[in-house]
Amino acid sequence: MHRLRVVRAVAVASLSLAGVAATSATAATTVPKLRTGPSGVSFYTPPAGSLHGSSHGGVIWERRQTGADALKGAGRATLVLYRSIGVTGKAVAVSGSVTVPRGKAPKGGWPVVTWAHGTTGIADACAPTRSPASGKVADYTNYVYPQLKALLARGYAVVRTDYEGLGTPGVHPYLVGRSEGRSVMDMVRAARKVNPAIGRRVIVAGHSQGGHAALWATSIARTWTPELKVAGTVAFAPASHLSEQAALIRALGSPGGGLSALAASILRGIDVAGVGVDVPSLLSPAALALYPQVDTLCQPELGAASSFGGLAPKDILKADVPLDPLVAAIDRTDDPENLKLRTPVLVEQGSADTTVFPSFNAQLVDELRAKGAKVDSRVLPGVTHGKVVKAGLKSALSWMAKRLK
Repeated sequence: MHRLRVVRAVAVASLSLAGVAATSATAATTVPKLRTGPSGVSFYTPPAGSLHGSSHGGVIWERRQTGADALKGAGRATLVLYRSIGVTGKAVAVSGSVTVPRGKAPKGGWPVVTWAHGTTGIADACAPTRSPASGKVADYTNYVYPQLKALLARGYAVVRTDYEGLGTPGVHPYLVGRSEGRSVMDMVRAARKVNPAIGRRVIVAGHSQGGHAALWATSIARTWTPELKVAGTVAFAPASHLSEQAALIRALGSPGGGLSALAASILRGIDVAGVGVDVPSLLSPAALALYPQVDTLCQPELGAASSFGGLAPKDILKADVPLDPLVAAIDRTDDPENLKLRTPVLVEQGSADTTVFPSFNAQLVDELRAKGAKVDSRVLPGVTHGKVVKAGLKSALSWMAKRLK
């Protein structure tokens, strides 16, 4: 009788332990069900109360992503609205997308490339995930799809932020580094909640504005998203030395086209960054009349003769306003050459780039190295600004693979 009680006790204990183990395993692998967001542009407006009570990188809602920006050949593409911390320090909603390769993830999960896009404009309609493949900024978004597909083919998850205020409520703080960096890194956090097969190993990459954003994201990653392991950063023709260029604005007397449009967007970014510069008071009457268009038009429209493209850069600001406070603000909030980076960096630059001048990025590389960064640099002969991602991808893929071993 005693032996029977012992056997029964052992059996009950074994079943109990098995139940605990099963429950633990389930808890470890079960993913909380995420809310499905609405279709259309309503997706980009967060529901009341959704920004409270959760840390940055939390998912507000998601839905299946379709169209060309879903990247044909992907295993799954998901549109995401997630939480971040905006330029003023308050919680904001940011949109983006998550794309994973086909097949089974490797041990440790898919390594992830968080891609930061180039300039499209400040208006909500300019957000890459909101703009149709044939829309007004198609030339500013579609060019990189083949390269992003190549990343998927190599077994990398690809996540892409639209940035704070671009597509979502609020004004996009154009080229304000801390805002961009938070959006880029919080995108990875959100992606790992959407798809647990995405791992912790990260490459931060981007082109033009996105190269600028990638450098800023890397600078904050260790403290902002410490659970992620940034293996390296690839910056294709990153914007840099903006304060030095701003100091030269009065020497540019010809109608600026896209250059004047960029200058207006940079000024708008400083305007919303909360750094104590009253930008409208600095603008000439002609520029002040056009200034509201920065919030409503995309980059190609702003560069038109009917908008800022019809103004010479020197005519954007009043002739008698001192430039020093503005230049100092841009240096503080925008310029990546001031950063201290602790993970490897690759800078790819085209020698024929007339948007981001090679001389500035040669300085950028030297300055980052002087601050302790390990920077590899490649100058691609005859390559323009728009072609640098395609021309530099093969070497960038090899560079990424070595850092992700």
